[in-house]
Amino acid sequence: MSIITGYDPRNLREKIDVTAASARLGELGQLRSLSALNEKVGLYRLLGRLDEAWAVANEAVRHTRFSGDREQLLGARIRRAQVQQYQGKLQAALSELSLCVDEARVHEWGPLEAASQLTRGKVLFDMGDYASALADFKATVFLYEKMGASLDQLESSLVAVAVTESFLNEA
Repeated sequence: MSIITGYDPRNLREKIDVTAASARLGELGQLRSLSALNEKVGLYRLLGRLDEAWAVANEAVRHTRFSGDREQLLGARIRRAQVQQYQGKLQAALSELSLCVDEARVHEWGPLEAASQLTRGKVLFDMGDYASALADFKATVFLYEKMGASLDQLESSLVAVAVTESFLNEA
C-alpha cells in the first residue's frame, strides 16, 4: 500500500494515508541505519510531526557527514530542507536547496539534482514566486525525462507544472 495517495492542487503537498504512514513508522521503530533515518524524516514530515522530523533530519545529516559519502549527504540535506519548508522556514530552505541543486549539477547526480530542484520549486511556490517555481518544475520534468524516469516518478513534477501554470493564468 502506498503512503502517498496524491497531491493537493492548492499547495502541492502530498496527500497521505495516515494509517499506512503511522504503521510504517512503527515498523521502523528504533532502527538507526541511515536508510531508516531518512525514511523516518519523510514519515514524520508527512505526518506533521515536524519537531521529530527536524531532529531526525539533523541526525541523518550528521550520520552522513561522518560516513564521508557526499552523495548521501546531499540527499540528507535535501530532506532536511523539506522539513524547513514545512516548518515555514522558507528562506533557509531556499538557500540550502539552491546549494544542493548546484552541487548535484556539478557532480552530475541527476536524481539528486531533480529532487533538489523540485523541492526548491515547491519552496518558491510557497513563497508566491510562481514564475521561478514553474521554471524549476519544468527543469525537473526535463531532468526526469532525460533519465528515463517512469510516469510515477514524473507525477509530482507534472502536477506541479499544471498547478503552477493555473496560478500564473489566474494572476
